[in-house]
Amino acid sequence: MSVASPCIGICELDASGRYCTGCLRTCAEIAGWPTASDAQKLAVLERLQVLRTPGEIRQLACSQCGQAFQCGTGGKLGGCWCADLPPLLAAPADNQSGDCLCPRCLQQLAAS
Repeated sequence: MSVASPCIGICELDASGRYCTGCLRTCAEIAGWPTASDAQKLAVLERLQVLRTPGEIRQLACSQCGQAFQCGTGGKLGGCWCADLPPLLAAPADNQSGDCLCPRCLQQLAAS
């Protein structure tokens, strides 16, 4: 099986230089795509699908500062607002682990 690239021809890095704003892949995912196994490529595609798919909206508390926030809405592509930031943490897609950060804390982490 050959897994097609998710590139949409809008190849521009975000302000941090960490990921493509067109396909949402990290620089490492883009660079490694030609030599990645099909399983690795499918894992990347699954991560991208989670970013693009709106989920249920949940009220959570930031694990760092305790601030209440909404998870699952507000993103440019219709998913969660956090999908507009570079991928920083490997959290489960169901967000039940309690390690989610509020917008302010996640933006601070992205800036560091």
